[in-house]
Amino acid sequence: MSGALSSLSMTAIPPEDEALRAPVRAFLAEALKDVPAPVRARSWSGYDGAFSRALGARGWLGITLPTEYGGGGRSAFARYVLVEEFLNAGAPVGSHWIADRQSGPLILKYGTEAQKRFHLPRICRGESFFCIGMSEPNAGSDLASVRTRAVKGADGWTLNGQKIWTTNAHHCQYMIALVRTSGEPEDRHKGLSQLIVDLSLPGVTVRPIEDLSGDSHFCEVFFDNVQLPADALIGAEGHGWEQVTAELAFERSGPERLFSSIVLFDEWLAFVRTEAGRTPSAVRLAGRIMGQLAPLRAMSLAVTRKVAEGGSPVVEAALVKDLGTGVEQLIPAAIADDLYGRAEGTPVPLELLLTLEYVTQVAPSFSLRGGTRDILRGMIARGLGLR
Repeated sequence: MSGALSSLSMTAIPPEDEALRAPVRAFLAEALKDVPAPVRARSWSGYDGAFSRALGARGWLGITLPTEYGGGGRSAFARYVLVEEFLNAGAPVGSHWIADRQSGPLILKYGTEAQKRFHLPRICRGESFFCIGMSEPNAGSDLASVRTRAVKGADGWTLNGQKIWTTNAHHCQYMIALVRTSGEPEDRHKGLSQLIVDLSLPGVTVRPIEDLSGDSHFCEVFFDNVQLPADALIGAEGHGWEQVTAELAFERSGPERLFSSIVLFDEWLAFVRTEAGRTPSAVRLAGRIMGQLAPLRAMSLAVTRKVAEGGSPVVEAALVKDLGTGVEQLIPAAIADDLYGRAEGTPVPLELLLTLEYVTQVAPSFSLRGGTRDILRGMIARGLGLR
């Protein structure tokens, strides 16, 4: 193995991090014992601020951040174990998800000391939630065509423009927005910067967008002459593209790119284990899905190792995300084929059918969020030296 794929070697979770599973599982078993599967299937899209604060009180948020900022000072593997357990249980982690996964690490890497002292302890306590301001109307997946603009003045920045498909913006206190601070949209990657936007400021309007499932976790966010302080800039002015590219590696490589359908898979497996649910074709399907999940998890762990070593595995993360969302979309489609292909009158549990209905409705978005397939495959081809 050589080139871009050389870092995808077999990786094991260190014992001290693996030891986190038992207490986390015990906590989740009690906290979620009365939550039905169709609700747990929302998991990292589910919003529950009190639940996030409970995790923060146990030291399970910001676990990779330094202790001097309120974090756990642990490795990326410790966070991997936590996230894997949260998603497999279907915990409602959407409120703190973005802050814990990428805003906190981004602030740690590029922020000023004052930004770190203010934001990181609040993230670790589950008191401060962040959203990501990248996508814009009529831009599709082309992040570089940013038109939202911030103009530098004597006292700070004046922000105007619009973001869209911003997850949970209506529940968050802050957005880290990719904006243009110089040049024109045609300049592509030049002149972009990242700003921390307090969403309570005058001139900010957040409108939730209801999707086909009835959920409203996507939002439109409008900026009308929003006045930001000079220290709203994070990192270096004009270096926003490089910062965002590194940030997206956090978004694309995590277990959430494998386990968005895992609650449905577990519910279906429980049915297949019963006498009424077990058929030869269902057993073969279970093996087919597990045969794809196992190597993907190994790849995801290999990416985690590279993150733990201080790397920025952009190409490897794109590969995991592209393949992972393929499995996430296969699971509801294949389970629907199995259940609705059975003989009429087969007693399928109602909770399983409701879970299947929800996951089927949201599954098309799996290959859109965090980068479409075309974008990811272009990155992989470039990493292999083919473009």
